Amino acid sequence: MTRPSTTPATAGEVFTLIRSGSATTRSEIGKLTGLSRTAVSARVAALQSLGLIADDDEGPSTGGRPPSTLTFANSSGVVLVVAIGRSRAQLAVTDLAGTILAAEDIDKSVGVGPDELMPEIAEHLSSLLAQVHRASTEVIGIGLSIPGTVDVAAGASLDSPMMAGWDGVALAPYLASVTTAPLFADNDANVMALAELSERRESAPNLLMIKASTGLGAGIVMGGILQRGSLGASGEIGHTKTAAARGMKCRCGDVGCVETVASGWALVHALRDQGRSVGHVRDVVRLALDGDSEARRLIRSSGRLIGDVISGAVNLLNPEVLIIGGDMAEADELFLAGLRESVYGNATALATRKLQIASVSHGAQSGILGCAVLVLDHLLSAREIDLRIAASLHT
Repeated sequence: MTRPSTTPATAGEVFTLIRSGSATTRSEIGKLTGLSRTAVSARVAALQSLGLIADDDEGPSTGGRPPSTLTFANSSGVVLVVAIGRSRAQLAVTDLAGTILAAEDIDKSVGVGPDELMPEIAEHLSSLLAQVHRASTEVIGIGLSIPGTVDVAAGASLDSPMMAGWDGVALAPYLASVTTAPLFADNDANVMALAELSERRESAPNLLMIKASTGLGAGIVMGGILQRGSLGASGEIGHTKTAAARGMKCRCGDVGCVETVASGWALVHALRDQGRSVGHVRDVVRLALDGDSEARRLIRSSGRLIGDVISGAVNLLNPEVLIIGGDMAEADELFLAGLRESVYGNATALATRKLQIASVSHGAQSGILGCAVLVLDHLLSAREIDLRIAASLHT
């Protein structure tokens, strides 16, 4: 990070260097930014006043007194995360580096509304905070994900066929008893894409995240930036029409959606129609991994059908990596084999020349880690840190 003298690095930008590990001493900050020693010291002092960085063990000496090492004070606050799905909610407390300190899953009934579920979530979050001995005042933000299109500004579901009764309901007030920290909400596939981006920011700034679970959705990252679309409705691949579902009614009320033949709920219904006792796509995956031939066939077919739909997205977006998450990703090669077959068969040779297709980096924790990233990317950005410093100077 070398900047012209006319635009000196701000304290927020210095913090970004320290947080990322790009600079660990005052002299390194000076070399990377061109700031004078006095300017570096002033910015470091401002960051220390906010409790965001600390002087740790002495660094290696190059002659004379060893320099002090500057580190990100990732234990100076915590984040609450809530990943709400059709049949369960995943909760966690993380530190400011996104490391999970405590976590818990809540099984929930299909169709439960926010008035019933959100107070229960609030109780469990308070319990998790107590478990890790942190006060509500140490919470800097709440990250929450929900299936379907999300009104990010309002912190509410905008359109979710699988979460009846949630659309338009602001969720932050339900958690006011836990903390007054701000709530950041987004679609479940979007936060999973953020979790992957945090792992692959340098190697894959263009990625397509597919969540294949009860429903189907996608998170799109281009140029290192999450793309939500004009109404936040980007990535709703589950309701793309496919010939394989012609005339079949989807739970969204339309007909012909790929979800009707390839989603988790479709696979569950297919096995139930054969007299099999399954309640969730996780049951289908378990059967497949145990060698059940029909479950294996359905999962491979699902991968193939989803691949048919997203091959067009691969042509359009040309990502470096296509990442598969959600419950069906637990079937690993059973699902990926069918998906690869369709993507490589239908997308152009150029778009797939260097394309990687892989499972999520964090498995079942991808959603909650993504919720943490959602908060941290907002509240620990250089701009936000500079605003906090400016506000502290006027108090």
